[in-house]
Amino acid sequence: MVVVIRKKGKRKLFIILPLLIIVGVLAYCQLLYKSERVDNGMATLEKVFDKHKDIVTSVRFSPGDSLLITSSVDSTIRIWRRESGEIVKEIKQTSGIAYMDLSNDGNYVVTGGYDSTVRLWRIADGSLIKEFKGHSGTVWTVAFSNDGKKIVSGGNDGLVNIWDVESGNLLHKLQGHKRIVWSVKFSPDGTKVASSSFDFSVKLWNVDDGKLVWDNKEHKETVVDIAFSHDGKLLASTSDDKTIKIWNVAEQKLIRTMKVAEHVQAVTFSPDDKRLMTGGRDKPMIGEFLQEIFGDSKFNPGVSARLWDVESGKLLQTFTTHTNDVMDVAYSSDGKWIATASADKTVDLWRLDR
Repeated sequence: MVVVIRKKGKRKLFIILPLLIIVGVLAYCQLLYKSERVDNGMATLEKVFDKHKDIVTSVRFSPGDSLLITSSVDSTIRIWRRESGEIVKEIKQTSGIAYMDLSNDGNYVVTGGYDSTVRLWRIADGSLIKEFKGHSGTVWTVAFSNDGKKIVSGGNDGLVNIWDVESGNLLHKLQGHKRIVWSVKFSPDGTKVASSSFDFSVKLWNVDDGKLVWDNKEHKETVVDIAFSHDGKLLASTSDDKTIKIWNVAEQKLIRTMKVAEHVQAVTFSPDDKRLMTGGRDKPMIGEFLQEIFGDSKFNPGVSARLWDVESGKLLQTFTTHTNDVMDVAYSSDGKWIATASADKTVDLWRLDR
């Protein structure tokens, strides 16, 4: 009888101990985990925009920086006054918005939707100008050329499509990515398009002839976002391999790698190209899984955005106010403001104090 009890006790211990370890790991990742934090007093939280009803997928400043334009999975584009937080216009489409971009003149927005459609909207009256159909599956990424004459899009089908805005014609269907295209950007001079993908690659294409001119496979995981510097000399890439890489475009050469503790999924250069703002996941993989189940981590917000010095790669400031991932980041044209759009359905506006 004693032997049986001991066997049962060992059996119970064999079951309970792993469960306790699992619970401990889960609790740590969700409640106690903290990555490196840096507070140099460089940024002050000015305002939180919290009227979206679902994940905020992108954010832009208007020319002059008086307005913020945001898009969301809740199928809306909202235009806000930066100072007051008042919503001055709402544009609603029939499907959730995976991404949005604003034309340089501030007059138009382009959206990529979950219904395979790219849409062009006029901000002044909220009217739909054109629909561009040529993708199958979600259009995850869209961008205007600096002159506003072209749009590039990418999505689930692995295609990079370049469109003529005036005619609506498809100029190029760029085929080369093997999996989902997560980000597309025009170079500042409009001669190149960069794209990044679930296939771990960053590709650079000629706009005129659609020729692939650089096939960069240096990342070890999905490349989620890319951004050109304003002078066109640098390209930044962010990846699920927990790195931010900065490349010399002309030489197709890696200049610098910055490592973080979590996946990085948004990037933009400051107007003077001296700083880099990144956003991403605020928890390790297990913590992310728990957030999907239990919702935002209000008890233990993680580092979801970071400000870097481009020349040295030094981490200048971390941001910990969001309770879920940062999906997009934006710099104001005067370099005095930063906005972060989040899966927690909010946009934070930061004033840069130096």
